Amino acid sequence: MSFCTYSGEITANMFTSVENQFIVKYLPQADGDAVRVYLYGLYLCQCAQDFDAESAAKLLKISVEKLKEIFAFWEECDLVQILSKDPLFVQYLPVNNAVGKPKAFRPEKYADFNRAFYKILQKAGKDFKPYEMQRIFEFLEKQPMEQQAFLLVAEYCARKSGSGLSCNHILNKAQNLCAEHIYTYEQAESYFSDFNVHEKDLSHIFTLLGIYKKPREEDYVYLEKWLSRGAELKAVFAAAEYLKKGTLQTLDVIMEELSEKEALSEESAKEYLVRRAEVTDVVFKIARKLGVKVQNPRPYADEYCEKWLERGYDPESLSLLASVFLRLSYGFAEMDAALDGLYRDGIVDEQGVKSYCAARDKEMKLFQRIQSECGVIKKTQSALDMIAAWRGWNFSDEMIVEAAKRSANASHPLSYMNKLLSEWKRAGAFSVSEIPEKTEKPSPAYKSEAAIAADKRTEREQFYAARRQRAIEVAEAAKRKAEEDDAFNRAEAACRKGEIELARAEVYSPEKAQSLREQLERSKKARADALARLGLSDPDLAPKFVCTKCSDTGFLPNGKACDCYKIQ
Repeated sequence: MSFCTYSGEITANMFTSVENQFIVKYLPQADGDAVRVYLYGLYLCQCAQDFDAESAAKLLKISVEKLKEIFAFWEECDLVQILSKDPLFVQYLPVNNAVGKPKAFRPEKYADFNRAFYKILQKAGKDFKPYEMQRIFEFLEKQPMEQQAFLLVAEYCARKSGSGLSCNHILNKAQNLCAEHIYTYEQAESYFSDFNVHEKDLSHIFTLLGIYKKPREEDYVYLEKWLSRGAELKAVFAAAEYLKKGTLQTLDVIMEELSEKEALSEESAKEYLVRRAEVTDVVFKIARKLGVKVQNPRPYADEYCEKWLERGYDPESLSLLASVFLRLSYGFAEMDAALDGLYRDGIVDEQGVKSYCAARDKEMKLFQRIQSECGVIKKTQSALDMIAAWRGWNFSDEMIVEAAKRSANASHPLSYMNKLLSEWKRAGAFSVSEIPEKTEKPSPAYKSEAAIAADKRTEREQFYAARRQRAIEVAEAAKRKAEEDDAFNRAEAACRKGEIELARAEVYSPEKAQSLREQLERSKKARADALARLGLSDPDLAPKFVCTKCSDTGFLPNGKACDCYKIQ
């Protein structure tokens, strides 16, 4: 760079020279935008300050794409040389050395072509500039494509792009056809006939998906892929009808599934999609019961629900079982393991499942009574199995609770209960009055420091267990009152259904999510109104613990013991 330069004021007062040959040879054949771009670029050549293509396009009130397109035209005329396209950097060349002067075409050679071409443009609501027509004529001069074949290309592009039609679109499509050696009218007609046939099919798919626009050229790629994999056209229609709302991308996911399941005929596709909808509903229903958040239901359907349904479990039975397993903090994997055991025991039919759930419910209620006597005992499947075994020994709930009372000071209450009940069974004592007097006491005459600490821990656990039990009983009473009201039950069912449909829509039909979200809010409001009429609120249905710091567990979130026990 020179160490001297003009000031901005001098540059503004200088003159920009334009060679007469440009005015004589090129200006008459270029439109106003092309001339403005050329002259302004010529002016910028003598300015020292930086000035990018975006700023120039904005000042000239044209798009950057059009600016690049115009400079490409001047490059063909050998007046400029584009050194870089992104970012745009143009070097001006002397007009005297230009050899690429736009060719003068005989008007009569393209008279019929012009009339037909302008009719196509008129239908599309477009008007090409002179330099754009110049590029088309140069293409026809250089390439062996027939004029009628080129008109077919233009008509196809106009039908696909409508008012978005551009000269580049037509020329690129024509160039692609030439690369495939398609030059004649007959060859072009045969090429576009496939698009014309599938245009109706793709438009029907768009209608089924709720897409209200014309198919674009790139949309045909999806249809070609599905058909090339052996899918029947009616199978594609069935998949689109199954989705109801969506995009070609979401439809492509369904078609991938159909291909993996080899369900590519209309009949097999419909059968699979019906089954898919049923299994997906089961996944969301069970997830709701288990309190598990599910974004994509397919892995859960493939790994768990398909197997359960094939074994003969109906959706209602699975939902009932999930309600039971929720109280054991089960997820899908734990529920699967439990169902494996039930299947081995032959508990599959609806009546068998109901009996199993009723028995488990009684065991859990008894377990809560045991907890109130013995303190905090972890609720596990093995603990419930022990209760079932004690009942199998013909012990009543009263006898089991009595064993719990006598095990309150034991370091391992359940083990001690099992020992007591075993002794009573051997002695034939099945009522409280028949219990032998010499039953072993859980506390020895001498207690070590560890045993004393364990006793204190047990006492503390019993205190908190009783507290929690009272809060849970109040909440369950409020819940029973609410469930006796029909309006509440309807609103509650609507909320659950709405949450499932919203979760499914967020994955498969995002465009429906907003309306479903609004509908869910209305259902929640109806539920709140029903509770208010009963003198209840949503918090009443959850336990209200005395200590808000530890939720009556005795321990803070950081793991330290809560001081609310010391207050007592």
